[in-house]
Amino acid sequence: MTIASALRPLSHVGAGRGSAGKMSAPREPGRDSEAAFAKRIDPAREPELSAEQRRVMQRAEEALRRRGLQRRLRGRNLLTGLGIGAVALGIYGFTFYKISQERFLDELEQEVEAARAQAAKTPVN
Repeated sequence: MTIASALRPLSHVGAGRGSAGKMSAPREPGRDSEAAFAKRIDPAREPELSAEQRRVMQRAEEALRRRGLQRRLRGRNLLTGLGIGAVALGIYGFTFYKISQERFLDELEQEVEAARAQAAKTPVN
């Protein structure tokens, strides 16, 4: 439904209901003069619209555009956040993997023990 059709009074509202109160299936445009579908209009060419109605339509259309942009940006932001998180977790995991492979602390401990053993063998003055 367009904004312009929401502003126009509809004479056929409730005409599609049966006696049970259920809504009938929507009709396709062009089949009946009382189509359930809204007619798309150009607000600049519509002489019946007041200036206030045109402003309301422009604001509503701008809000719809913003919502569409926000939806696209939300998807992009989600993908960017997941990508950054994956890179950070990858770096974190790789760092732990590499540190677990390094034996430099073991070598330092062996050197300290050798130095202590050497110091114990030499007489102290």
